[in-house]
Amino acid sequence: MSIDPHAGRLPDPHSLANLPRLVSRYYSERPDAHDPAQQVAFGTSGHRGSSLKLSFNEWHILATTQAICEYREAQGIDGPLFIGMDTHALSEPAFVSALEVLAANRVAVRIDAGCEATGFEPGYTPTPAISNAILFYNQGRHHGLADGIVITPSHNPPVDGGFKYNPTNGGPADTGVTKWIQERANEHLAEGLRQVQRVSYAEALAAPTTQRFDYIESYVGGLDKVIDMAAIRDSGLTFGVDPLGGAGVHYWPRIAEKYDLPLEVMSTTVDPTFRFMRVDWDGKIRMDCSSPHAMAGLIENKDRFDVSFACDTDHDRHGIVARSTGLLNPNHYLAVAIEYLFTHRPHWGDKAAIGKTLVSSSMIDRVAEGLGREVNEVPVGFKWFVDGLIEGSLGFGGEESAGASFLTLEGQPWSTDKDGIILGLLAAEITAVTGQDPGERYRALTERYGAPVYQRVDAPATREQKARLGKLSPEQVTAETLAGHPIMRKLTEAPGNGAAIGGLKVVTEAGWFAARPSGTEDVYKIYAESFEGEAHLARIQQEAKALVDAVLAG
Repeated sequence: MSIDPHAGRLPDPHSLANLPRLVSRYYSERPDAHDPAQQVAFGTSGHRGSSLKLSFNEWHILATTQAICEYREAQGIDGPLFIGMDTHALSEPAFVSALEVLAANRVAVRIDAGCEATGFEPGYTPTPAISNAILFYNQGRHHGLADGIVITPSHNPPVDGGFKYNPTNGGPADTGVTKWIQERANEHLAEGLRQVQRVSYAEALAAPTTQRFDYIESYVGGLDKVIDMAAIRDSGLTFGVDPLGGAGVHYWPRIAEKYDLPLEVMSTTVDPTFRFMRVDWDGKIRMDCSSPHAMAGLIENKDRFDVSFACDTDHDRHGIVARSTGLLNPNHYLAVAIEYLFTHRPHWGDKAAIGKTLVSSSMIDRVAEGLGREVNEVPVGFKWFVDGLIEGSLGFGGEESAGASFLTLEGQPWSTDKDGIILGLLAAEITAVTGQDPGERYRALTERYGAPVYQRVDAPATREQKARLGKLSPEQVTAETLAGHPIMRKLTEAPGNGAAIGGLKVVTEAGWFAARPSGTEDVYKIYAESFEGEAHLARIQQEAKALVDAVLAG
């Protein structure tokens, strides 16, 4: 992977998104319903695309929202639908389109109440605030349950848009739900939206079914149930947060004020060009809070704070910058968070397990063993943690891409979608309570459990080869060793729930690799980790590629 020479720098003004063009294309273009590239396609995080590529425009949102209304009716979901948007340029047009359809279908909708900073127009809502609102509304109810829509392409570039559905469990919809919505939405596209109901935006705002909801107060007001705010407040330390121009820009000042925290909010600027971001490894603007290139500005300020943090645009992911080490690798921070939480949350109970995705670090397994806790290892996708968080059988669920959530202090569900806000605040709590920042805590873990090295690389694969990789069986892997160590497990199903992983994972005592096909590109991804250093990691990667290529060749 070659690094763009401008990575970590502010973008060239000439490279910024042309917002008038982006929005006009949203309204002016019509997708070809027979072109797969222009159809509604729900991945692990909803439908994503760009109006510049005819993959995200008004027709997609009208069709998808109508499909969601029909899904709700078919499932008997008749409570309110909580809807929110992030700060991407296409999010507000999509919000308008969605509300027009929801109102026409007489769906009770909760939209953001707005605040002084937004002129009391509907403002921006983090993904975890939507999940939290759904969970707390549904608490104790068996009928009239709520669900939600989150309008965001996450950390993707400024020209992208995204649209997610969260059912009544508050988390990401599973594949059965998204498949139904996707297929019905594409039927609406093919029919020219003939069956889509719609009213004007003015009518939708004035409809009795549309009500304002103070997401900020609802979410911020409960944070002391999940984070030890008093420890942070009384620590005598200093903390910093950069919202990266995302949906939490008006949340962080309220959090600092309400709990009297020594927390500096470094910016509350909202600019859909994201011209204030440092460009990522490939020269693109991407609000990826786990990237050292995108996070260069916060890293440069690391010595001003005892610990600082940032979130991506919809605030479901976290990036932690420790004074001792700089930006933490997401896997490293997950291990630190798990070790701290399971020794500082006495009300979680002895049976609460740790949820991890199969491509997350094995350091988590070693920490869990030291804690005497079980690990529930599942396929990629946060949806696999939802039921466990609701039931309390999982205290924590996290994935290697810097997304996680965990229970309240009393062991209740807080957010069944990823929550970058509480993971950032947890870094402050850890530092305040232990006197060590997360970088120092991770260093102590490596002294006890070893120091793994981890990397993901991509390799070319045709559509047919990707399909073959997704259907592998363990018997097709005939190798008995990997990088000099006996193979302990060959997995095509996740140990935690038996669900297909859509690829292959091979495990030894000293390391592992997992290979999965990309859902959007003609490549497969190799995740690999070694507890014996960089040279051993390179050997794992080399043998993994040869092993997978041999299987793909038939």
